[in-house]
Amino acid sequence: MIFLLVKVFFRTLFIYFTVLLVMRLMGKREVGQLSTFDLVVAIMIAEIAVFPMQELQKPLYMGLIPMFILVGAEIFISYICLRCKSLRRLVDGCPSVLISKGKIMEKEMHKQRYNLNDLMGQLRQKNVFNIADVEYAILETSGELSVMLKNTKRSITPEDLNLTPAYENIPAPLVLDGEVLPENLEYLGLSRSWLEEELKRCGLEIKNILYASLDCQGKLYLSEKHAPSRTKKKN
Repeated sequence: MIFLLVKVFFRTLFIYFTVLLVMRLMGKREVGQLSTFDLVVAIMIAEIAVFPMQELQKPLYMGLIPMFILVGAEIFISYICLRCKSLRRLVDGCPSVLISKGKIMEKEMHKQRYNLNDLMGQLRQKNVFNIADVEYAILETSGELSVMLKNTKRSITPEDLNLTPAYENIPAPLVLDGEVLPENLEYLGLSRSWLEEELKRCGLEIKNILYASLDCQGKLYLSEKHAPSRTKKKN
């Protein structure tokens, strides 16, 4: 009995890490934007992964081989789809325009078996509560709804006001959970001693910092462990 439990334990861990590896091999696109083909592959992999854990008398490779065959086929077809538009259209399908120039495309909605409740629900997820504000709504192949508001309903941008705001970059994390990120310091042309000096001025140590980042304006954001956050201008 104990041997059986140990066998199940190690088989489960092995299959878990194998599936994790398989999903990594599939790439970010397949995991982040599941098309119909990608969804079928993911479901089949999940089903195949169960067999080696349920059928303990069967060798592991009987479950692993089909799994890697599916991943290989998925990657191969993805590369072909990059060059073949007709196959890409067959595998991934095409986006569907549900609202065009402010008008609901009833025929296309019927074709996609998409009712008004589905449309209004997805619009609300985009923070759009009035269909009259929508110029275009496109149902993507992943099932997501892309929305373009009418120009009178969009937020004003600096360009609309003929303004040129200062350049903004992504704030660079410097400390995560008490650990310094040397690659980000090097990228910014800073040193660990500079960071320690800045923290010392605030009466802090690196080990007590939960998160620290530096934005493009030179503001050092500090969040202490079990303490309120603070922002400090870089000298």
